[in-house]
Amino acid sequence: MVVRQLKNLLAFLTVFPVTMDDNILVDCAKNMWAFPLIGAFLGLLVGLFGWMAVHFLPSLVVGALVLALLLWITGLHHTDGLLDFGDAIMVHGTSEKKIEVMHDQLTGAGAIGLALMTYITTAFAFVSLSGKILIAGSWVPLIFPALIIIEMCAKLSMVVVARAGRSVHKGMNTSFLENMHGSGGNWRLALALVTSLAITLPLLGLNGVIVILAAIITGLVMVGIAHKHFNGVTGDVFGSTNELTRAVSAVVLLVVVIW
Repeated sequence: MVVRQLKNLLAFLTVFPVTMDDNILVDCAKNMWAFPLIGAFLGLLVGLFGWMAVHFLPSLVVGALVLALLLWITGLHHTDGLLDFGDAIMVHGTSEKKIEVMHDQLTGAGAIGLALMTYITTAFAFVSLSGKILIAGSWVPLIFPALIIIEMCAKLSMVVVARAGRSVHKGMNTSFLENMHGSGGNWRLALALVTSLAITLPLLGLNGVIVILAAIITGLVMVGIAHKHFNGVTGDVFGSTNELTRAVSAVVLLVVVIW
């Protein structure tokens, strides 16, 4: 049972060639507390790549490659949500009109502008995460633990959105919102937070906790924006939250490290 659920989570959140079954949405929704675990795993993989790359390539190239690898591993699924979200919030009119724009196949200036700002900011923040940090008595490149925490926070913010948001209509997002609003919603959120803290404290200590708080706030802000523009949360809101939180987390971590 645990193996099947883990495979479904990996299949849903990544492009890894793992088999999935018909219960993938139900499994992922019921186990949304594990999203930060998947994020930390992805950050671990990409962080190892970044650790090796900093020894051979300029930091500017490493930052770009690390972001590209993260986007590839996640199949650009969240990028699609970011583009749709960018177009929709730029449209004037009713929430129904905004949702219609969100679901169309066109890519406008809002989508391109938001994506460029998000990914340029993220890449340059990655570039700036230079230097080393002491972990368990050993000095390691900062980019390694940073990527673990940043990608973990990106996934944690989606859990926050599912707990705090309301569904606009029936769709892929419905199962997640229903499970996070049911009787088990509070403990799922609490478990996601405990898991995130357990991963963060040994790696980045208090600095990591500040990044977690920034991710939570970002998720709540996204819920506020979604409710204002669309009267609720859609699947594209989840995707855009992941991408925007990654950027925010990277910048916040950079700030606290500089301090």
